[in-house]
Amino acid sequence: MRGGTASDWRAAPLLDRVGQWATLCLPLFLTHWRGVAEGLIDGLAVVFLLRSAMLGDWWWSRSPWFAASVLWWVWTVLCSLPFAGMGTGGESFLQAVMLVRFPVMVAALSCWTLRDARMRRWMAVIVSGCAVYIALQIVFQAVAGFNMFGDVPPPDGTLTGPYREPRAAAPLSRLLPPVAFLACALIRARVHRAAPRWMATAAVLLAGCGVMVLAGQRMPLLLTGMGLLAGALILRELRGPALGVLACVPLLVGALSVARPAAFFHLVMKFRAQMSDFAASHYGLIYDRVLVMAGANPLTGLGFDAFRYFCADPRFFAPGPFGTRPDGGGAGICVQHAHNHYLQALSDSGVPGLILFAAMVAAWLTTLARGLGDGRQAATTRAWRVGLFVAVLIQEWPLASSSAFTNMPLGGWAFMLLGLGLGEYNAYMAAQAEQTEGREHVRDHR
Repeated sequence: MRGGTASDWRAAPLLDRVGQWATLCLPLFLTHWRGVAEGLIDGLAVVFLLRSAMLGDWWWSRSPWFAASVLWWVWTVLCSLPFAGMGTGGESFLQAVMLVRFPVMVAALSCWTLRDARMRRWMAVIVSGCAVYIALQIVFQAVAGFNMFGDVPPPDGTLTGPYREPRAAAPLSRLLPPVAFLACALIRARVHRAAPRWMATAAVLLAGCGVMVLAGQRMPLLLTGMGLLAGALILRELRGPALGVLACVPLLVGALSVARPAAFFHLVMKFRAQMSDFAASHYGLIYDRVLVMAGANPLTGLGFDAFRYFCADPRFFAPGPFGTRPDGGGAGICVQHAHNHYLQALSDSGVPGLILFAAMVAAWLTTLARGLGDGRQAATTRAWRVGLFVAVLIQEWPLASSSAFTNMPLGGWAFMLLGLGLGEYNAYMAAQAEQTEGREHVRDHR
């Protein structure tokens, strides 16, 4: 039930305009100046809560995906309290408390600023522009030896795109599914002959995979291939071109051995060496350390960002279930995060936290998946929705190495794409409700 005074309702359009501009600027600042992007995420969450309180408009808080997110957040906060055997309090506790801004920002996008169809179209254009920009920077650096800002790639052959460090491939792998699938749908709407349409669709997908091969990073490339396969399973019209492109990827990787040998070594040979003895690799030692830490306190974990604070604690210098060293690698293996979202949830908040985290992700994906098979939607809308679903799927794929869950800017991209996907879902459900009401109205007047 809505409330609010007359002055509150007069102030609402101003808040709406602020929220819309912040939303449109978010992908631009996630591309560059991530500190500003984090401020926009915080601002969207705060303004949305203020608007909801002013107008008594809290319907969005009853969404199942939001309830699941809040349950995970509350448990993580409780596990971060400075009690014996739990978290450290201090910065860890404050970080846990502030986690709520991400699901609230997602709700702000999906239930507020993106309720307007024009806003959703503009966001699709801006996000697509950001993806093309990052891809062009990668290609430019591969050809020229430096990006458009003069930054050269590191000696290992990975490309940095528009950045100084190789962090372009991860966000691009999440942006490619919605952008590429949308581009393919636009092509199919304009090219009516079967053979040219098939070739143009395959060319778009091949270009995306080619850029990811050039980038030279293993996990983003693997996730891109998985995303392409997942999209093809849902979108029948992509199956032939997608399978053809996936068959060509090994050829692209092979060509990399001639064109950029260092990148080929990093992409293929190093990956092969890691997987041949994964338990003894750096990733294997990190994952083993997480299991040792979780085993010490399986109920509540060690509080948010536990790996950062406790990895170097000698209490956990022990071999885990897959351990190959008596001290588990000691302090030398310690990095800032656990490189896997599910293991991070386990070390932060124990087995219950892991279950709640998995339930939260499942709630996101099941909500995003509703209606994806409905062919009555516009082809472009359906392709965009499928791409957003795939982006969230590969971001939260459990068998993947990843950055920390809320690490910026990748975490910001992921939550923004989730908000876009849920906004499209809300629009789809609203359209379904209107159609149902229309049919009932016609039936009542017969």
